[in-house]
Amino acid sequence: MLLKKSPSKVIFVAAILTASLLCFNTFAAAVTFQGQFEQGALVRGSVPVGSKILLNGEAVKVSPSGQFAIGFDRDAAVDQVFKVTYPDGLTEIKPLKIATRQYKIDRVTGISQKIMKPDPVAQARAAKDAKQTRAARDIFSEQYAFMQSFIWPVTGRISGVYGSQRVYNDVPGNPHFGVDVARPTGTVVVAPADGVITLAEPDMFYSGGTVIIDHGYGVSSTFLHLSKLYLKVGDKVVQGDNVAEIGATGRVTGPHLDWRLNWFQMRLDPVSIVPPMDKFIAAQKAKK
Repeated sequence: MLLKKSPSKVIFVAAILTASLLCFNTFAAAVTFQGQFEQGALVRGSVPVGSKILLNGEAVKVSPSGQFAIGFDRDAAVDQVFKVTYPDGLTEIKPLKIATRQYKIDRVTGISQKIMKPDPVAQARAAKDAKQTRAARDIFSEQYAFMQSFIWPVTGRISGVYGSQRVYNDVPGNPHFGVDVARPTGTVVVAPADGVITLAEPDMFYSGGTVIIDHGYGVSSTFLHLSKLYLKVGDKVVQGDNVAEIGATGRVTGPHLDWRLNWFQMRLDPVSIVPPMDKFIAAQKAKK
C-alpha cells in the first residue's frame, strides 16, 4: 500500500537494488581462474582487491593485489565450494566440480621384508628428513612468482607420472606424487619459476639430494635424487637459473629428476602448470 502511494520510493528502492546487482555482477566478472578443476591440479586466479576467499570453509591467502592459489589433491572430492566475500561485503558462492582421474596401479610380489620394513635407524632418519621437508613446505611468503608461467626444469623421457601407485606383496605403497624425467647423471636442472631456496640437503634417506624452491603463497617445487646442488638455503633464483644436477641418489633404480609441486602440504601434479613436454621443447627451439 505504501509503495503504491509513493511511486518515488518504488523508484528509489529499485535503483538501490539495481545498483547492488550491478556491483555484484561487476565483482563476479572480475573473478578469474587459471588451470583445470581436476584432481591433482594447482589453480591460480585473481579476485577484486580486498576480497576474502574460503575454499570448503578454509581461508585462502590472497595477495594485496588480489591473486591466490588453490589446489586439489590426488583424491580430491568431486564437489568443492569456493566462496568470495567482496570488498563491499557481498558474498558469492561458486560450487566447483572437480574432474576425477584414473591412476596407474602396478602390483609387485616377492619383495623382501628388509625392503618392506627398513631398519629402525633408517626409519628414524627418514622421519627426520620428512620433518625438515614439511617445515620447508609450510613456509608462507608474499612472493608473486607462483603466478608465473612455469617451465619444465629439465626435458627428456617421462618415466614416472603423478598419482601412480605400486602394491607390494598386496600392501599398497604410497602413491607417486611427482613427475619423473629420465636423464643422465649430471644433467642440469633449472628453476621452473622465480623463488627462494628453502631446503637444500645433499643426502636424504629416500630422496637423496633434495632441493625445495618457494614460489610464494604456499606454492613450492621440490627436486629429488640430485647428484649435485648449486645453491643453499636463502638463495634467490630466477626462472631458468641452474639449480642442481640430476642423479640417482636416495632409493632409486636409475638417474632421473623427480619434480614435485606443493600447495603448502598438499601434493599436486607439476604437469598441471606447464605445457605438454613436446610443445614446450618445440617452443624452446623456435626461440633459438
